[in-house]
Amino acid sequence: MYLGIDIGTSAVKAVLVGEDEQLFAEAEVPLTVSRPHPLWAEQNPQDWWRAVETALGGLRLAAPGAFAAVRSLGLSGQMHGAVLLDAAGELLRPAILWNDGRAHAECAELARRLPGLGQVAGVPAMPGFTAPKLLWLAENEPETFRKVAMVLLPKDYVRFRLTGEAVTDMSDAAGTLWLDEAHRDWSDEILAATGLTRAQVPRLVEGTAVSGALRAEAAEALGLPPGLPVAGGAGDAAAGGIGIGAVEDGDAFLSLGTSGQYFVTTDRFRPFPEAYVHAFSHALPGRWFQMAALLNGASALAWTARILGADDIAALLARTEAAFSGRPARPLFLPYLTGERTPHNDPHARGVFFGLSPDVTQEEMVQAVLEGVAFSFAEAQECLARAGTHAASVAAIGGGSRSHFWMRLMASALERPVVLYSGGAKGPAFGAARLARIATTGEGPAAVCRTPPVADIIEPDRNLAEAYRPTFARFKRLYRALRGVFQAD
Repeated sequence: MYLGIDIGTSAVKAVLVGEDEQLFAEAEVPLTVSRPHPLWAEQNPQDWWRAVETALGGLRLAAPGAFAAVRSLGLSGQMHGAVLLDAAGELLRPAILWNDGRAHAECAELARRLPGLGQVAGVPAMPGFTAPKLLWLAENEPETFRKVAMVLLPKDYVRFRLTGEAVTDMSDAAGTLWLDEAHRDWSDEILAATGLTRAQVPRLVEGTAVSGALRAEAAEALGLPPGLPVAGGAGDAAAGGIGIGAVEDGDAFLSLGTSGQYFVTTDRFRPFPEAYVHAFSHALPGRWFQMAALLNGASALAWTARILGADDIAALLARTEAAFSGRPARPLFLPYLTGERTPHNDPHARGVFFGLSPDVTQEEMVQAVLEGVAFSFAEAQECLARAGTHAASVAAIGGGSRSHFWMRLMASALERPVVLYSGGAKGPAFGAARLARIATTGEGPAAVCRTPPVADIIEPDRNLAEAYRPTFARFKRLYRALRGVFQAD
């Protein structure tokens, strides 16, 4: 029995997985994001730990026998966050998250200091990454910066509470900008450019390795045996790949959670920073991936539902599908509510409804939102193509993949079949459980990281795909027309 825990942005998710990969129990505990200033996004790491306690308590109640048989646990989590600890291991401030845009000026400074950064770290400096956050801290909160003894990523703060060890895996380390991706080691040059040394970043392990053992205090709080092995785990993108079986060169999937990713596994490090494609270490030894990262995924739909006063998102989607005419929505929607990464690297970008008229309905507005996110993935697909990466079909995971209607629009915008797998909505947590299994049993990744059973294959609607082409072109022109306006604000 294996436990997978995913420290997400909107929720902590946990799954209990058996030897035959059957799902014995799952739990989800919601989280909130604090935005004290424009462009800021923060969370209290203590909330993650409390959510882990609650989630595991739910698993224990749902399947007590299976919970008692847990052999190891694995961790997944939101990437790029900066969790800052002092020499006593105490938190210095709230964590600065992946969708925080305050460090845009520091990105320009980092690019000036290290012109070849993207070829080493796999992507140019962007505000959401960890490294520019530390430059911002040095400039704006110097007293806090001077006290920083350790910088952890979100899932690794939970690991620290579990094991007392400061450790991260290669895939999550990749998202800091401090990792030399080709050599899978910290870059002393990049660390120095942000005023840090190796002593202030965690020990590196592969995602399939044991990173530490459960401390007695944590074991008692969680109802688990002390000494339980804790696997290296993975950042959420790579963990989603492990969960969906995207472990061989060319395996592709899109993740539609709070954010979005279009992910393709590679057998070597293939940077292409010109298109803001992320080339990162995978959670398996000898594997990397190329990824287009979107800051706005299913969160755009959740925002729309809230604005429209719709408490039941499933019912809102059902009404939208019932009203669907088979044609693109008349309004366009730019989904950049929290800025955008691939392909724009623009923290100032914002959401836009364009083309509203008195007879536009709520359902058309929701359709426009679904299409806007789908067009963002289509633009990400173009970036990957520029990087030399093509996928004949894509799997879909994450909460947004539960909507077959949305996936129909997605397949038509991408002009690719979208494959849905059983249990895909819990991908990262399931991937973390798989990594826990490998770390414990020593099985080969190919034996464990199998593709789950196919639940459905959604083919593009040819007529809709054809109608989307000019709409997609208008979508791209609209952002270009507004970019200067966004930045002027």
